[in-house]
Order: sequence, then structure tokens, then C-alpha cells
Amino acid sequence: MAGYRELKVWRLAMELAEEVYKLCAEFPRHEVYGLTSQLQRAAVSIPSNVAEGQARNSSKEFGHFLGIARGSLAELETQIMLAQRLDYLTAEKASPALEKAEEIGKMLKGLQKSIATD
Repeated sequence: MAGYRELKVWRLAMELAEEVYKLCAEFPRHEVYGLTSQLQRAAVSIPSNVAEGQARNSSKEFGHFLGIARGSLAELETQIMLAQRLDYLTAEKASPALEKAEEIGKMLKGLQKSIATD
């Protein structure tokens, strides 16, 4: 298997993390240690777990880390929706991130499924 940098899902997850950081820059200052921090950590966790899992020595371990990435993705989506409810993000600003998250979710699930059959 190619290195993690060659994986489309890793590249998209990196783009999503970058997008999240830009969105968070517009949040109220009092959220810096709250929702902002949570969003950024969840976003960074996704490509990080893809990379760490791919660097492991087995498909089983890779699958485990992909599962963690999927959990972080669900956490991120939930936090983006909460930011909308709190009026920190408009639907227009949140939509591209949520769409990218949905695509990444499908890719993670597919990759998990494909390595489970190896």
C-alpha cells in the first residue's frame, strides 16, 4: 500500500482540518478554550489517525485507526452543527465543511471495508 500522503482520504481530511481552523478564526473569543479547541482537535485527529494507522504494520491496526478517524469525524460534524445552533456559523459557511466531512466519511468506511477483506 502507498504511504498515507498518497491516500486521497488523508489529503481531503487535511483540507477539512485547514477549513475548520479558518472557520474557527471567526468564533467569539470566549470560545477559544471551548468549542474552538474541540473542533480543531477533532479535525486534526482525522488525518492524524489515518496517517498513524497506515504507518502501522497490519491491516487490522490500520482498520482500528480508521475507526478512530470515523469517530473523530462524527464528533467534528456534531460540533459544526452545534456552532450553527449557537450562531457562530451560518449554514452557508458550515455547508462546505459538512459536505467534505460526508465525503470523507464514505471514503473512510470504504477503505475500512477494503482492508478488512485483505
